[in-house]
Amino acid sequence: MAARMTDGTPVTEKSDHPKAATSAYEREVRLLQRDHRVPSVSAALARQDRPLWTLEVAGPELAKGTDAQYRIGSVTKTFTAVLVMQARDAGLLDLDDTVAQHLDVPRHGDLTIRRLLSHSSGLAREPYGDVWDTLDVPDSGKLLADLTHIESVLPTSRRFHYSNLGFAILGHLVARLAGSTWEELVVDRLIRPLGLTRTTVTQQGPVAQGYLVDAFSERVRPETGLDFGGVGPAAQLWSTAADMATWAAFLAKPDEKVLAGSTVDEMVHPLMVTDEMDWKLALGLGLMVVPRGDRVVHVGHTGGMPGFIAGVFCDRASGVGAAVLGASGTAGQIAAVPHKLLELSAELDEPQIQPWVPGEAPPDEIVSVLGHWWTEGTQFTFSWKDGKLEGRAAGQPKQIPPAIFERLTADLYRTVSGREAGEHLRLTRGDDGKVVRMNWATYRVTRDQQTF
Repeated sequence: MAARMTDGTPVTEKSDHPKAATSAYEREVRLLQRDHRVPSVSAALARQDRPLWTLEVAGPELAKGTDAQYRIGSVTKTFTAVLVMQARDAGLLDLDDTVAQHLDVPRHGDLTIRRLLSHSSGLAREPYGDVWDTLDVPDSGKLLADLTHIESVLPTSRRFHYSNLGFAILGHLVARLAGSTWEELVVDRLIRPLGLTRTTVTQQGPVAQGYLVDAFSERVRPETGLDFGGVGPAAQLWSTAADMATWAAFLAKPDEKVLAGSTVDEMVHPLMVTDEMDWKLALGLGLMVVPRGDRVVHVGHTGGMPGFIAGVFCDRASGVGAAVLGASGTAGQIAAVPHKLLELSAELDEPQIQPWVPGEAPPDEIVSVLGHWWTEGTQFTFSWKDGKLEGRAAGQPKQIPPAIFERLTADLYRTVSGREAGEHLRLTRGDDGKVVRMNWATYRVTRDQQTF
């Protein structure tokens, strides 16, 4: 008999990764390190049914082991976004609240939390001053005070415009609501509960050195370490590939004690494409959403700091998380390899096929709803599965989820997901109590095909 948790849910038994899969993972990472001249690379893949897979590729003099920390840069934003959503779920804020409702700022207090999360506020990218030239980063007090000098470079919600400053503001806002600092909050609410023991606000050895790799020679030059001060909620964290793959897997299948799955569903809904002519990347609420074809999307974030580039993504359907961290500030391909690892995992290491098991009979009031119906000239099949009423169009590909309905009153249902989400399904019964007609989003649904 399969092992079960105390709440009755099955425990997935772990088995080793197939050799063909691990060989393919290793090849991708080794090609990255060689072809893009990355002094050291650390990679990891986390999935529920396999032990954590990790690999470091580096020359002997640079090898630090898979437990070495790297800067993860803007992957930090995903932590700040989750902190904001935790506060929202706790009733401390609304995403359409303005900054000024929760934080005393001299300017830009009219910007909303939702727009800052989705990089659609129009706020300037960086804090006041030439931060990336001088490496003189303001503390939180100066960062907020300097907002008086900062422009809105675009109208709010006009288009995507990346803003480290916006995420810094969010971090300080949510910390103020908690009566804490962002640094304390990210440890107490996320890092410690999820067991991310090698994820820290300041570096803790062993630590990889970040480099600039010369474009036209084999020389590498060490980059300076940089404490991001008041901009920390946007890019401060250090971590390992193992911790980041675990974090990515959390974003795929979250621990409900830390963040509700329905909240992550909200976070991954695309709000703004980064390029209106090339829809290959969108932003949700603090998370990057990358379509990969055939209804597969990867969710996560990239990151860059002097001498480091990171890519941390998950496949939400499978629950697999991947992370690749590199000690080069010039090898942009580092951020692309997690996608390859996720796709190799799906291709070469498919999860075990779970057997179908019989379920409970549908309730009496549902029986006459089941079967084939027609609406708007299209045939639908209504079924009872997993304790829910669902509807699926004829010929609808399996990877497209059905419409799911929840009962409101005796003969009134709400579409909670899929086609016509949010709309009502209303049942009409004949003298014998059987359903003879339905109305879905007001459209008539009948047993035979009819004109309007």
